[in-house]
Amino acid sequence: MGFCGKIALVMEMDRVILIKYGELSTKKANRNFFINILYNNVRNKLSKYDVKISKDRARMYIEFKDSELEDIKKIIDKIFGIHMYHIAYIVDTNSSDICNKTLEILKEMNFSTFKVETKRSYKSFPQDSMEFSRNLGGFILKNIKNIKVDVHKPEVLVQVEIREGHSYIYLNSYHGAGGYPVGTQPKGMLMLSGGIDSPVAGYLAMKRGIKLEAVYFEAIPHTSLEARNKVIELTKKLTAYTNHINLHVVNFTPIQEAIYKNCRSDYCITIMRRMMYRIMERIVKSYDGYVIINGESVGQVASQTLVSMSVINSVTNVPVIRPVACLDKLEIIDIARKIDTYETSILPFEDCCTVFVPAHPVINPRMDVAIKEENKFDYETMIEDALNNINTIKVDDSVDKEFENLL
Repeated sequence: MGFCGKIALVMEMDRVILIKYGELSTKKANRNFFINILYNNVRNKLSKYDVKISKDRARMYIEFKDSELEDIKKIIDKIFGIHMYHIAYIVDTNSSDICNKTLEILKEMNFSTFKVETKRSYKSFPQDSMEFSRNLGGFILKNIKNIKVDVHKPEVLVQVEIREGHSYIYLNSYHGAGGYPVGTQPKGMLMLSGGIDSPVAGYLAMKRGIKLEAVYFEAIPHTSLEARNKVIELTKKLTAYTNHINLHVVNFTPIQEAIYKNCRSDYCITIMRRMMYRIMERIVKSYDGYVIINGESVGQVASQTLVSMSVINSVTNVPVIRPVACLDKLEIIDIARKIDTYETSILPFEDCCTVFVPAHPVINPRMDVAIKEENKFDYETMIEDALNNINTIKVDDSVDKEFENLL
């Protein structure tokens, strides 16, 4: 009868999405903490779909309806903490069922070379991984004509995971978003402008598990409502990687006007950023955050030289994370295109950082000069007013029809 037994008619078995954790697998005592947060994130993102989700320390499994698979895959692709996933067939853990189901799948395909890889975690199974791979490969060769084994570059890679109770067969691999699940780190506040860099910084921060909220400084009437809508849309695009993001809108107009009225023009950008950092520090503390996150990239503009960063950063004791600090612009743009923020970021609506740019901003500011210039007006009262009048918007992935008309 042979290793796999007679060819049998295998009833159509359920398929599942089999998720591999990747970096989470390196965790030891606190692995369950990370897995539980990932499980909750997956459950929340797929709450609109008819799915059943289960997990263990090595894998997560999603039962799904075939009609919803493509939509579910698009969502899973953007959930941090998933290293890789497969669309896997479930069979009982016995040689006959595994062989016959594999043969049934392959007979629907057109290929000339293949390879079998087996991972046996169920140690009571009678064959080890190498032995089972050889036997399954021989069974396939015996029952499908004009094919051969290619262990180096096979057209089809048959992967089998043998587990107690059920085994899994899959011929596909999809790369996940990687990183850590959002929420495994506490809250960080993103300085979100309408530019290219800050949304990328927010994406990279979430990839390390940071729960994100965003702060937008607007200067109406010098900036427009279209500029605010642009930032809301960028925030919505970032919610693809989490559930919702609170966007805190700060009226920066009085402070910005006072800076440009009272201070040396070449120091205006430096002082403006120092004011923003002061406001950010208080927002972080008020909303139970731990860090400031921004899109500063070393040397990109006058306020992002190391000297400028030092002078600007000195006004706060809150840690500042700069995820794109050592990336060049093209690398940042590549990520922006990948996460679908680039086309929105380049829409021609100015933010408060671009409307009052002096002709020759200082690139190596002196601390004493910056302090002298900003003391020419009562900025503390203005900061308090700005903090007392923050407008917070809960942003999710619903579509803003008003913004759609701008595109």
